[in-house]
Amino acid sequence: MTAKTARPRAVRAARTPARGPRPPAAPGFYRPDNYQPEESVGYLMRRILATVSMEVDHELEPSGLTHAQWVPLLKLYMGSASTVAELARECMLDAGGMTRLLDRLEAKGLVRRVRSSEDRRVVNLELTDEGSAAAKKIPAVLCGVQNAHMRGFTIEEWQLLRSLLRRILDNALAIQAEREGQQ
Repeated sequence: MTAKTARPRAVRAARTPARGPRPPAAPGFYRPDNYQPEESVGYLMRRILATVSMEVDHELEPSGLTHAQWVPLLKLYMGSASTVAELARECMLDAGGMTRLLDRLEAKGLVRRVRSSEDRRVVNLELTDEGSAAAKKIPAVLCGVQNAHMRGFTIEEWQLLRSLLRRILDNALAIQAEREGQQ
């Protein structure tokens, strides 16, 4: 018996790094010899996002909300965040950018910062009555704009599209996690 086989299987398994199933190999849908950026999925998603975003901004312009402002208002309203740190993560902003944004929202009377009584380092966020009223209107605008962009789609096509986009997002998050795990 060799030294390796003499060890109990549990000891060998404990020393071997755990590996999940290997992700499938990346397909070869795109090739440098015939690549056309305007036909790539990334380009199309970016164009769609830009047009949807511009339309939402246009619809919310009468309320005085910019894209940078309505996103955090909606996240607070929907309960996605309740502290400055959580909201910064949700909005993908650094601490400085979030502070400036909250300054503007506070100046408009839409948000108030409240220091936590349990942990002085934590700053909780609350929508004011005006902020709640403004945020309450955002979902209807988002639904209207997105439904307009889905004109001509069947329910099945809409569900399939969402499913495919979720798969792309899952792949993107897995790639990101792999990269972060290598650093």
